[in-house]
Amino acid sequence: MATTLRQRLAELRGPTVAPHPLDARALAALAANPGCKRRALLDGAGVDKGVLAEALGSPAPFGQSQFAFMRGNAFEAKVKADGGAELLRLLYERLGGGAPAPGPDAATPDLSAAGPEGRAARTALALREATAAGGWALLDHPMLALEVAGSPAYLEPDAVVVHPDGRWTVVEIKSFPMIDASADAAKVGAAARQAAVYVLALERVAAVTEGAEVGHQVLLVCPKDFSNLPTASVVDVRKQRAVTRRQLTRLTRIEDIADALPEGTTFDPACSPQELESAVSSVTAAYAPECLAACELAFHCRARSRAEGAVETLGRSVRGELGGLTTVAGVLAAAAGKEGDPADPTVAALRRAAALRADALESAAALRAEAQGRAEAPEGAAALRGQAPEGAAACR
Repeated sequence: MATTLRQRLAELRGPTVAPHPLDARALAALAANPGCKRRALLDGAGVDKGVLAEALGSPAPFGQSQFAFMRGNAFEAKVKADGGAELLRLLYERLGGGAPAPGPDAATPDLSAAGPEGRAARTALALREATAAGGWALLDHPMLALEVAGSPAYLEPDAVVVHPDGRWTVVEIKSFPMIDASADAAKVGAAARQAAVYVLALERVAAVTEGAEVGHQVLLVCPKDFSNLPTASVVDVRKQRAVTRRQLTRLTRIEDIADALPEGTTFDPACSPQELESAVSSVTAAYAPECLAACELAFHCRARSRAEGAVETLGRSVRGELGGLTTVAGVLAAAAGKEGDPADPTVAALRRAAALRADALESAAALRAEAQGRAEAPEGAAALRGQAPEGAAACR
């Protein structure tokens, strides 16, 4: 069954196209929108959505700039220099507990192996060995596996630290600054959601490792103020972990989505734009304005949603308030009293809002007319005063 699914997913992305890896950032975005079957299938099949968006003629300015990418790599290398001595020092200051301080003999196991499956197995073995040894260990870029909608996803956190008491801590290294011990809330939130995915993947390994426990507090390492010196903060990801786990559980299994596709469907970028448009349209999407910051296909989905007049283009909160009304045209018709059941609370609220709007516009028009009349009155008086001397002169 697994082999059949792999073959089916390979056909979907194209026979000569290598699978695009599913990272934690994409997985967190997928968990934030579990109703989108389109993204679930494309991510599960390893389709590069950026390349697909360009082939469809709707490229999105999505992702890090080359400068930001290089800056992030340079900062991460600085933090991990000398066997990760600075990183371990920061972690011990924030999460050391009663354990002895890590010394220069902290373990840094080699995690190299063939392919993502091999690296994931090597990482699991290194975690078990480090936990049994009862000392400090730093795993640099370990590989973790997590099942998503029936398909394995391989994730690579910046680092995982094993404590002497068997606790495992996820370390996230970001290049955005931490000024006066605080950072941009949106960026910290995104990092927390990403780290929560790593925590979920680690829990699978910890469940079969004696004495292991995954910490729900992760270490966020950033540049201090406007320098390149590292500083750290502890972020509790229990809420993000619970939400992500629940949302990933809700995802429809990928094989179920693939089985519902027309025969011969493929997302191979070598196909014509018309064929790709037909293939993409065969999978339902759940577009929302939030997708613009998290998905490479967002511009394409937004254009199609607008063309269909779908209320999703106005946001999830608006969509939730409109009940069974799914199009903008239907909403306007219901508000105007042309369609809809008057007993429906949503229709009644729309008509009430339309009546209030009409009253407000009428009152505003009356006020404008009154103000215009007052403005014209002095002009008329001035004109009469200007004519008075001529009339008096004629009488004389």
